[in-house]
Amino acid sequence: MSKKKLAILIALILITVGAFFYFRKDSDSQEPSQSKESSQQQARTNPDYIRLIGTGDMLPHETVNQAAKSGDGYNYQQFFDQVEQYFQKSDIRFCNQESPSAATLSVTTYPTFNAPTEFPRDLSAVGCNLISLANNHANDRGQAGIDGTREIWDSLNPLGVAGSNRSQSEQNRIAYFEIQGVKFAFVAYSEISNNNSLTPYGLNLFNENLVKTQLREAKSSADIVIVSAHWGTEYSPDINANQKKWAKSFADNGADVVFGTGPHVLEPVQKLPKSGGGETIVFYSLGNFLSTQLDTESLIGGVAIIDIDPANKQLKNISFLPTYMHYEWTAEQKSREDLLARKNLKIYPLDKSAEPLSKSQNNTSVEAQTARVTKLLNKYTSVNVIKSDQF
Repeated sequence: MSKKKLAILIALILITVGAFFYFRKDSDSQEPSQSKESSQQQARTNPDYIRLIGTGDMLPHETVNQAAKSGDGYNYQQFFDQVEQYFQKSDIRFCNQESPSAATLSVTTYPTFNAPTEFPRDLSAVGCNLISLANNHANDRGQAGIDGTREIWDSLNPLGVAGSNRSQSEQNRIAYFEIQGVKFAFVAYSEISNNNSLTPYGLNLFNENLVKTQLREAKSSADIVIVSAHWGTEYSPDINANQKKWAKSFADNGADVVFGTGPHVLEPVQKLPKSGGGETIVFYSLGNFLSTQLDTESLIGGVAIIDIDPANKQLKNISFLPTYMHYEWTAEQKSREDLLARKNLKIYPLDKSAEPLSKSQNNTSVEAQTARVTKLLNKYTSVNVIKSDQF
């Protein structure tokens, strides 16, 4: 082969190889489409503060599942479209999934829950990224239900999951995550289990040794310690003796924030002196967020809001946005307790609920419920109850 032909051949080879790597690089630069959750987490970054929010019980009641049914599956995200923006404006979004959701088990509702797998999927899509699985319904379908629920949340990649476990080693592990240089720890406990056939590790029940061990490790390893506590007297706005006992234990062992769930109604907020100085903020009950319970008080929940200064790693600006869980039925349907007749389920900010409330059978008003919530939450500690445009 002549030198001229060899030079041309080499040039063609170099051009071909160069083109290959150029287009491959261009192709590699196109990142795979992200889930809504990961997009939201990356989009909300404010250098002045980290926003932590907490919501109440997410309950897949039979009416909720019926309303969510869509073709061969379920769509729960539709119920959140009036409040989803508040998740998107926050960094850490605590939610209590009060039901197993194991793919290997049949769908069942109250009193023995197992939600469709779309339930955690859609909670994640809305923005829930700090997940408590410690509640009285977590073990409704046994260890298989717990295992399946944890597997689904693993695939959704939240900031942290706590409260129910697949093994002893998983129970021993504390959920840690970091945002803007602030390290957080998350633990979760339940006062009781409806199904008492439990493995030793399946559910984090209130236990002095477990709480002390985990909180002391969390306090030594993290800047902010968040506790989920499923406790209290159902349908009572009053704090009971056991809640007071455990709230003090959490504070004595270094918790910074306690999000309480379980009573299905709102309860007061309190600041307790924390070991080592400072204060523990206790929301004794965040009520319900998604449900179809009957009493008006069980339909008024909300979003607890705590801002954290990343510079000094201190909590500030405690506030609360009340919400209303709406559904419609006629007076006749209500009188005969035709629960599956309820329709048009939707969660609204309370201050934007005048019209939906007028279509319900609750016989109350935005003004009356706002006054009630404000008085209740502020019983022990000043809490700024805000409107939706103040979020």
